Amino acid sequence: MTIAVTAPCTDLDDRVHHPKVGADSAEAGSPAPLDVASLTQGMANGDEDAYRRFYDAYFDRLSRYLLVVTAGDEDKTRDALQAALVRVVRHIKGFPDDDTFWRWLTVLARSALSDQSRQRRRYAAFLERFTEHARVEHFAADDHQADAKLLRLLERVVAGLPEEERGLVQRKYFARRSIREIAEALQTSEKAIESRLVRIRHKLRDTLLSELKNEPSE
Repeated sequence: MTIAVTAPCTDLDDRVHHPKVGADSAEAGSPAPLDVASLTQGMANGDEDAYRRFYDAYFDRLSRYLLVVTAGDEDKTRDALQAALVRVVRHIKGFPDDDTFWRWLTVLARSALSDQSRQRRRYAAFLERFTEHARVEHFAADDHQADAKLLRLLERVVAGLPEEERGLVQRKYFARRSIREIAEALQTSEKAIESRLVRIRHKLRDTLLSELKNEPSE
């Protein structure tokens, strides 16, 4: 499915719009103007050389754009840029010129950033579910650093799960798949999935509490 761009270019797009890939760059001594129509058609056809030329021409430009949108947050910029480039590969089609192509790219970039933000909110909800007891037991009620500390710990604990368990956590709590959808995808029963998720939740809870108890006092 392709993504159509209908919204006009915003002021922000204009501010971070790198000098156009065209005749102006040639006058400044740059390489020959990039034929965007030929470039995007080549990408749509799976031409590896077209993708290399796209990367050279637009990677830094998109990175600067997202850095402005995220108010200088390099981590969010990096994650959103990676997601946006994946979407380019999935949805690329022919574009007649740089302006049209750039507007489409910025739509993909903002959409990727928005999805990243939603995923972080889901992660926060996931944190809340498993760490309420730990927060009450180990932190003062007004400790504003508690959530950030627990989130870092949770990320480490989830990353340490076996691949199969980590995949279940991703499907259920981040991708928001239903038990039925997960069971169908894994070709097993809903009851089996529910039982495995219960065991994983208990493991996460116990590991979090153990890690907190073994941390040195600050």
